[in-house]
Amino acid sequence: MKAINTNKSPSAIGPYSQAIQKGNMIFISGQLPIDVTTGQFSGEDIQSQTVQSLENIKNIIEEAGASMADIVKTTILLKDINDFAEVNKIYATYFKAPFPARATYEVSKLPLDALIEIESIVCKE
Repeated sequence: MKAINTNKSPSAIGPYSQAIQKGNMIFISGQLPIDVTTGQFSGEDIQSQTVQSLENIKNIIEEAGASMADIVKTTILLKDINDFAEVNKIYATYFKAPFPARATYEVSKLPLDALIEIESIVCKE
């Protein structure tokens, strides 16, 4: 296993890696909407937090020499499932068909009381 880390995305807030590569697979840990330049959430609304979580994923993937087009699966955790439609609008700007497989769940609480957390699996050709 090889750890993937970039200073363009926030460091892990626990005993885990930003991402792990095993063969041609990269497993990206859940990304909170933390802006690495401030150490704070990028905003208080679901739109800004969704963009920041996706940008954090993008930065990690690029560090590994891959792209968003290499994502085969995502999992989205939402504090409020009523944000689903708004998240979809933003999510769709980061991906093209065929879209990654995906699961989305409402959860009772996320770390640091975030509104969203997104994890991804990449298959690097």
